Order: sequence, then structure tokens, then C-alpha cells
Amino acid sequence: MNASSDEGMLALDGCTVKVVDADRVIAVRERMPAAEDLTDTADIFGLLSDPNRLRLLVALLDGELCVCDLAAVTGQSESAVSHALRLLRAHRIVAARRSGRMAYYRLEDPHVRMLLDLALAHTEHTEAIHPERDETT
Repeated sequence: MNASSDEGMLALDGCTVKVVDADRVIAVRERMPAAEDLTDTADIFGLLSDPNRLRLLVALLDGELCVCDLAAVTGQSESAVSHALRLLRAHRIVAARRSGRMAYYRLEDPHVRMLLDLALAHTEHTEAIHPERDETT
């Protein structure tokens, strides 16, 4: 991209006329979640952003699985699966049920299932553009 086209992109990204819609700004600020809630939400998306953890969660969409099954399904080591599950349990994304010496993991909350379903559906019907993955830059 040349300098003149860069300037054109900047103009599209910013406001060309500096006018603040005070009523709208107030309304949006009033419905804005507390900073701590936004941080907690960002943490959830951070946990979901790791492809290996995401594989585990997608595997759990079909129901409970033990560490051995999760390792076999996702191609990860049992140690890596256990580590990821500890992290996901700490954030209440998955829960465990003990049966003797075995622990079976499941999605903890239907909201997590909804997030996964929506994200997967979005990915299936869109073609993402990943400038950060472009090897020519």
C-alpha cells in the first residue's frame, strides 16, 4: 500500500467531523458493564482463544469425557489435557464428576455451549481475512 492509500484508510477509520452525540454517549456509558465484569469476560474469551483448549471444549459438546478420552480425541497428551482442564475448571467453564477413580468432565454452563455454538456457526459461514497471518508482510 502506498502512502496516499494509507491516508485514505485513516480517514475512513476516524471521525471526519468531531461531533459528540451526548445523549447516546450517556446511554452507552450507563449500560457499560463494570470494569471488573469486563475483565472477567475478557478472561473467558482469552481461555477460549487457545486452539488446544477450544478442541477440548468442542469435544465436550457431545457430553462427558474423561482425560484419556479427551487426549485421544484432541491428539494432546494427558498431561496437557489435565493442565488445560484445571484452568478451565478454575474459571467454571468445565466441571468434573467423580466415579470411583475416574473423573468425567463436562461443560459447566449452557452459556459456554452457546458461545461455542455461535462462534463455530460464525466460522462456518464466513471467510475470515487474517492480515496478521499474511506471510508476505
